[in-house]
Amino acid sequence: MYAITIPQPGGPETLTWTEVPDPVAGDGEVVVEVAATAVNRADVLQRQGHYQPPPGASPYPGLECSGRIVSVGPGVTGWEAGDEVCALLSGGGYAQKVAVPYGQLMPVPKGVDLVSAAALPEVTATVWSNVFMVANLRPGETLLVHGGASGIGTMAVQLGKAVGAKVAVTAGSAEKLAACRELGADVLIDYHEQDFAELVSADVILDIMGAKYLGRNVDALAVNGRIVVIGLQGGARGELDLGKLLMKRGAIAATSLRFRPAAEKAAITAAVREHVWPLVEAGHVRPVVHQVLPLERAQEGHRAMEGGAHIGKIVLSA
Repeated sequence: MYAITIPQPGGPETLTWTEVPDPVAGDGEVVVEVAATAVNRADVLQRQGHYQPPPGASPYPGLECSGRIVSVGPGVTGWEAGDEVCALLSGGGYAQKVAVPYGQLMPVPKGVDLVSAAALPEVTATVWSNVFMVANLRPGETLLVHGGASGIGTMAVQLGKAVGAKVAVTAGSAEKLAACRELGADVLIDYHEQDFAELVSADVILDIMGAKYLGRNVDALAVNGRIVVIGLQGGARGELDLGKLLMKRGAIAATSLRFRPAAEKAAITAAVREHVWPLVEAGHVRPVVHQVLPLERAQEGHRAMEGGAHIGKIVLSA
């Protein structure tokens, strides 16, 4: 088979379409023939040499995929060859085939085509595990989503609205804010011109920036509010006013999905299948796909991600 490899760290041009050995389904695994995968920020960081895969994971980028099962390993139940699935991966999605622990599989939701389904696993698992399983967003509360037009952001807006929350977003252009409005966002904040900490009192904040927004996130937090940090685009080290956090009885959590054990990922995908898939199938939540490119043109997908003009997900079709 062929896969996108990273011979050495560097720019998008280092991504190389290479012939590699086929994966074999181990105990508790299936092999999926990939129909599509998607570009995530973690793939860009891995390409740059800043984010190595977990021990034992595929060395190829790609944290999600959709496709069809072609072989089933020992110990697998509930799945068989020919099933159409999408999957949460620790790596390896940028390939024609990938081995996946069967607990990380989900059926393709009804009404979603196989290629578009590749845009769902990472964002749904990230948002559900953080906003709902960690931060316990409840109906009537306010959710602040930084980067509201990103893949994660577009899903967070939709899921927040679906459970009855008020949703505020930050984004960097009128076009992106308009897209967030169409998805249901109630409060639209252009971070170039407005200070979100002066405009929002949020019960839950989903943060991709890290250090740069730490102080203002605490300022924007409501009493008993929860901040969940899932990215460090604004740096890893910041100064925290613990006194202010204490007065607000606030909490800060930081999580990484990729390095969680398989059992935890299986629990998350099971929760997504239970809570999110019905919303997708009912049309209340949908994958937001900015662009579909052939997998061999992954370099273009990475350039688009780094350019930052995209709204939603960049999908790579195999």
